[in-house]
Amino acid sequence: MNLASTTSAGASGPNWVLVVAAALVSGLLLAGPALRGRYPVAGWLLLGFPVAVFRVMRTWRQLMAGCGLAVSRRPALMVVSGLVGNGAPPPQPRVPRRGLIRPTSGGFVLLVRLLPGQVPENFVKAAPAMAEDWQVHAVRVTSWKPGVVRIVASAADPLAAPRIPKQRGPGHLLRVTVGALETGAAWVLDLRRVPHWLIVGATRSGKSTLINALVAGLAPQPVALVGIDCKGGMELSLYELRLSALATNREQAVRLLAALVDLTLDRMAVCRAARVRNIWGLPDKERPVPVVVIVDELAELFLVANRNEKDEAQAAGTALIRLAQLGAALGVFLVVAGQRVGSDLGPGVTALRAQLGGRVCHRVADPGTAEMALGDLNPDALKAAQAITPEQAGTAVLASGDGWERARSHLITEAEAEAVAAEYAHLTPVLSELLVDAR
Repeated sequence: MNLASTTSAGASGPNWVLVVAAALVSGLLLAGPALRGRYPVAGWLLLGFPVAVFRVMRTWRQLMAGCGLAVSRRPALMVVSGLVGNGAPPPQPRVPRRGLIRPTSGGFVLLVRLLPGQVPENFVKAAPAMAEDWQVHAVRVTSWKPGVVRIVASAADPLAAPRIPKQRGPGHLLRVTVGALETGAAWVLDLRRVPHWLIVGATRSGKSTLINALVAGLAPQPVALVGIDCKGGMELSLYELRLSALATNREQAVRLLAALVDLTLDRMAVCRAARVRNIWGLPDKERPVPVVVIVDELAELFLVANRNEKDEAQAAGTALIRLAQLGAALGVFLVVAGQRVGSDLGPGVTALRAQLGGRVCHRVADPGTAEMALGDLNPDALKAAQAITPEQAGTAVLASGDGWERARSHLITEAEAEAVAAEYAHLTPVLSELLVDAR
């Protein structure tokens, strides 16, 4: 009697496990849409990622062969002779070996070791096929190290509705989260790492929104913000309460830029006397305040109609180039923006572009502007920028010496920008030398 009871209980044990497992799976499937809507990261990790791993594993060999990334184990003649001789099936081709598939907050990433004779470009061309077979939004392939590529897949478009944590307090000095990258990671502009940026974009492309986000992130920090807006201050006057100086026409801009050059020369003398290479080597109490110079609509500085304007434009361009060359070590950083930036504005623009290591290209009205922003850094980034449509406002391609990414800036409205400037107006450093020279 006891033996029969024990046997019955033991037999029913695995059945109960199966029932519980089936109930859990069914519950997850039924609750999937709600879970993904309210907790997208948890929904992806619990439901989407396991399915994606299964698809990758199931399609890997066929995908590699279909994209020409598989290599025969024996020469073709040997395979044919083997088939004719004994009817044995040909050996399976070698496929690139993939590493562990690791989840991200909105996709997954894996490393792949190349076979002899393969180059990363082979996998870059196969990226659209990978996205189609794995049923994900996009796949990006980059070189990880010699002989290895890194494949990053995004399950959905993270730029459609970027989720960006609100910044509390001043945060890291000169480091601002302004949006989201296509990988789902935060888009961070770090002026200590990449000190000077060129931002281009047509009307309603998202250029002003990005500047709003940048200023809103810098306003709580112990930095001086300086504006140059030769369209009468229509854009940057929103932040006037938080600006240490603002030039609203080219004549003021030339004087302000000259004062900034003098400021960098003074800081250079201080560093030389202290026998340090930059202001960051000075003691905290002696270190001058960092200055972030925001130039809105670069073309207004360079367009000329007569001889006098030509001299002013040349002076402004020369000062900007000197600031870009000297500023990083001396705590002066440039953010230069414009709807149209091209070599037709004068040789000074091309020389300035070469000094701006960071580039952000939104949708532009002419291909020359995109070429000026990205053409010298990465041809793939240029193609991606030219593919941005008017419906993708805020979307941009950012590039630097480290590579390129698609990104979208966080929406900061004009009212929010004004509110941020007013909230942190008490932190505005008084740089009297700039105020005097910018009158």
